[in-house]
Amino acid sequence: MNLEDGLALRGCVAKLADMENGRVLYVKTGCPWCAEVLDYLGREGIAVEKVTVSGDREAMEEMVKLSGQTKAPTLDWDEEVLADFGVEELVPFLEGKI
Repeated sequence: MNLEDGLALRGCVAKLADMENGRVLYVKTGCPWCAEVLDYLGREGIAVEKVTVSGDREAMEEMVKLSGQTKAPTLDWDEEVLADFGVEELVPFLEGKI
């Protein structure tokens, strides 16, 4: 296995770990609230699986089925859903969870 394959494999393992942790963030391309939330999560070192629903019909259907709406960002945190939010709503949502 070469270095590239090893890094790709490590990325896949990390993604699977995020999915197993039940942390999935649905985002849309060009969404300022999505970018703000991703930036916040990155700064805080909070790992999530990012799913971009823009141009992905199946991912959009999954998000709608989960949250009952089409707005992003939408977070599925261990089957607890926070939809159409910004960092102001995310911070209290995450209290006691991390």
